[in-house]
Amino acid sequence: MPAILDTTKLSTNAHDYIDDDFIERLIGEPADSHEVRDIIAKSLSKTPLTVEETAALVNAEDPELVEEIFATARQLKKDVYGNRIVLFAPLYIGNYCVNDCTYCGFRRSNPDAVRRTLSLPEVKQQVAKLEAEGHKRLILVFGESPMYTPEVMAETIRAVYSVQEGAHGDIRRVNMNAAPLDHDGFRIVHEAGIGTYQVFQETYHHQTYGEVHPPSTRKGDYLWRLDALDRAWEIGQDDIGIGALFGLYDWRFEVLGLVTHARHLMDKFHCGPHTISFPRLRPASGVVIDETWSVSDYDFKRLVAILRLAVPYTGMILTAREPPEIRNELLGFGVSQIDAGSRIELGGYTEAGDAQQQIAEREQFELGDIRNLDEVIRQLLIDDYIPSFCTACYRLGRTGEEFMEFAIPGFIQRLCTPNGLTTLQEYLVDYASPETRAVGLKLIDRELAKMPDGARKDEIKKRLETIQATGERDLYF
Repeated sequence: MPAILDTTKLSTNAHDYIDDDFIERLIGEPADSHEVRDIIAKSLSKTPLTVEETAALVNAEDPELVEEIFATARQLKKDVYGNRIVLFAPLYIGNYCVNDCTYCGFRRSNPDAVRRTLSLPEVKQQVAKLEAEGHKRLILVFGESPMYTPEVMAETIRAVYSVQEGAHGDIRRVNMNAAPLDHDGFRIVHEAGIGTYQVFQETYHHQTYGEVHPPSTRKGDYLWRLDALDRAWEIGQDDIGIGALFGLYDWRFEVLGLVTHARHLMDKFHCGPHTISFPRLRPASGVVIDETWSVSDYDFKRLVAILRLAVPYTGMILTAREPPEIRNELLGFGVSQIDAGSRIELGGYTEAGDAQQQIAEREQFELGDIRNLDEVIRQLLIDDYIPSFCTACYRLGRTGEEFMEFAIPGFIQRLCTPNGLTTLQEYLVDYASPETRAVGLKLIDRELAKMPDGARKDEIKKRLETIQATGERDLYF
């Protein structure tokens, strides 16, 4: 299938703003310690960094400077997002794909892949299982195929929202990771009630992009993919997510590509991405991984911390591709969202059986963290994080540019902490194991003790007591 070259379907003033030569030159410049420390100080004001400033952090190799970057990332995470961690789960809907990405288990030429698309009743079964575990936020994942039209996506979104398992089961936020659409397609999905729409560029390096995405496929059109979220913005989809797959090319280049993308959105729409994702390459059935650009754990920590400094207002997603020990450590470096209890094979939430079982032929890649939701929540509580299922901002219109107005100064904590505590209380009452409930109630007491006395604290305590004593739920600020 030929690449999409119809420029009439691109966004207004669409152009390729990723300058490989410019980024490569920035990477080659030696870091000046005084300049790096000035940039670190600037980042504490929660002002987004320029690409050039980010490059100075990327080039900083001195262990002392790197530790200062780590410490600043921890401070920014605390200042902007507090100690809450938002939880979600992925739900894979279909893995038919016309693309032939060299690194992906869903690629069309993979003879080991077992192809499947969940029917709407099967989707609802998966959702019911996720609700029974306590999930409130999902991200739907589709391969790229003519089968998965915007109308099919919209129908699936509505089906997910329609499921109510038990007295308190409901999904309050449906996000999506799927192929780029044209304006009409994005509009159809947006009107169905989608939350964040993610499109990852995978790699911003043009030569590498062409090597891993055959130009004869839909995904082979670099500009069509780069421009995707501009088109989404133009129809009113103001919550969007960008990302790069680290390990395809030099991690330093990809970090600067992500920051360039974020700044382009800021310049054009006065609002950057709602989330940034930074998955690392993982083994997959039928795929041979080229480890030339493999990212070490140390450099992975560096890139996460640098992104927190560069785009302080943006939610940062760390997925279950990573093992628990890496995830636990990186939570303090700026991560604000993680998935938990994840199954990435089609039908995996109801059909996989033992939680440890892996069905490689049905997975896009191997997971590194296969703990269930309750285990993840208990560890977060032990580490003094507030596990949050909050969706208040989206339903109250605090999205896009308005969200940034809250998030950049750090005022979002006044809303996020109370909403995180009420959604945690829901989980503890409705779904938690006795061990997790005991740890969670102690954390809620500690958080309340930190708050100044007054009307807001009294109202939070009232809502927590209401959730405990009645069937009333979804009490958000």
